[in-house]
Amino acid sequence: MDYAKNILETIGNTPLVKLNVLTKELPCLVLAKYETFNPGNSVKDRMALKMIEDAEADGRLKPGGTIIEGTSGNTGMGLALAAIVKGYKCVFVLSDKQSKEKMDILRAVGAEVVVCPTNVEPTDPRSYYSVSKRLAEETPNSWYVNQYDNPSNAKAHYESTGPEIWKQTDGKITHFVVGVGTGGTISGVGKYLKEQNPNVKVWGIDTYGSVFKKYHETGIFDEKEIYPYITEGIGEDILPANVDFDIIDGFTKVTDKDAAVYTQLLARKEGMFLGNSAGAVIKGVLQLKEHFSKDDVVVVLFHDHGSRYVGKMYNNEWMKEKGFLDQEIL
Repeated sequence: MDYAKNILETIGNTPLVKLNVLTKELPCLVLAKYETFNPGNSVKDRMALKMIEDAEADGRLKPGGTIIEGTSGNTGMGLALAAIVKGYKCVFVLSDKQSKEKMDILRAVGAEVVVCPTNVEPTDPRSYYSVSKRLAEETPNSWYVNQYDNPSNAKAHYESTGPEIWKQTDGKITHFVVGVGTGGTISGVGKYLKEQNPNVKVWGIDTYGSVFKKYHETGIFDEKEIYPYITEGIGEDILPANVDFDIIDGFTKVTDKDAAVYTQLLARKEGMFLGNSAGAVIKGVLQLKEHFSKDDVVVVLFHDHGSRYVGKMYNNEWMKEKGFLDQEIL
């Protein structure tokens, strides 16, 4: 009989799916690494399990412990599933810009959710970075995950996502394009792919209000680049240790409006019911058109599922309120 011994054994080996409609104007083949097939419906299941296993192995996470993390939702889901199977408690800290669905889903899998304001400095005691650290200090037998700087994050993608993409494309991949938040996915996958073929180009999708693109191009951390934005799951107002800028060939920035509109278009034109960062990634690929030729194989990675955004990017009232809904996409 062929079965998984528990839900964690179903993580990984997600399919690669061709895009057909939205990429018609591109000369190349565009394939999506479709990470919603993971049990927690996101790419973050991979690194969540790896971070837990590594912390168990070196004693940072002890039996009966409490896992504490600041998350935009998806890492929390991956951690929560692993915690259920392995017998840990979870406390997750989210910023108030994250969708209600993400908060409800985390509570549904038994996590305690703490909500913090978005529009504060990372060093502010109210920020979700600061609150996560404080809770970890105050909670006995707890482990603060710190996905931004935890090397197991990028290692998970170096060990699983990268090799899967290489094998699925039969080594023909020429470009890898992905949204950048903690940096684990782009750095881990990018490192593996460039070890197989140094000519593979690795592009990051950034958002307006985030520091990545300017820092990559100039080496300057410009605080003037930082301002509130709506796009979820990508961009940062800090430089996580997991972002290996040497592996990344370039960034392109996508507006909040374009990310939201293309999230809807992926569902309506490709039948791909995906999260907000997928819209940003596909628009970013279209913006990079001049970098592709007819023999190229471009792999994008779609992070998470549309069910986490039903009240936002898939809600036309919300879209109108934000000024994102033009007549032509109705």
